[in-house]
Amino acid sequence: MRPSVIAAGLFVTAGALHFLRPQLYAKIVPPALGHEAELVAISGLAEIVGGLGLLHPRTRRASGYGLILLLAAVWPANIYMAADAARFSSVAPAWVLWARVPLQLPLIWWIWRVSR
Repeated sequence: MRPSVIAAGLFVTAGALHFLRPQLYAKIVPPALGHEAELVAISGLAEIVGGLGLLHPRTRRASGYGLILLLAAVWPANIYMAADAARFSSVAPAWVLWARVPLQLPLIWWIWRVSR
């Protein structure tokens, strides 16, 4: 299976989960940002659109840029979760939350490669 199809599946699935389980995602929006429901919907839609865009050669590069920007934008939520791991113990163990923080970089690199 092509890497772009795998990436598309990951992002479309993750984006759909924003609408199927919005309360989970709203919980991880840093309180300083506010507007949890709106941010969850916007980021979910961005993941779906970006993922679908990876499937077509004409939109793949633009979708890659968009997904990289999205990954950078949600990085603070990953850091917020790791820094307050006890609050998110029902989501994942602390070591998983901390592991997600640096793993954002290889994910960004992978999307860069897939979208070329």
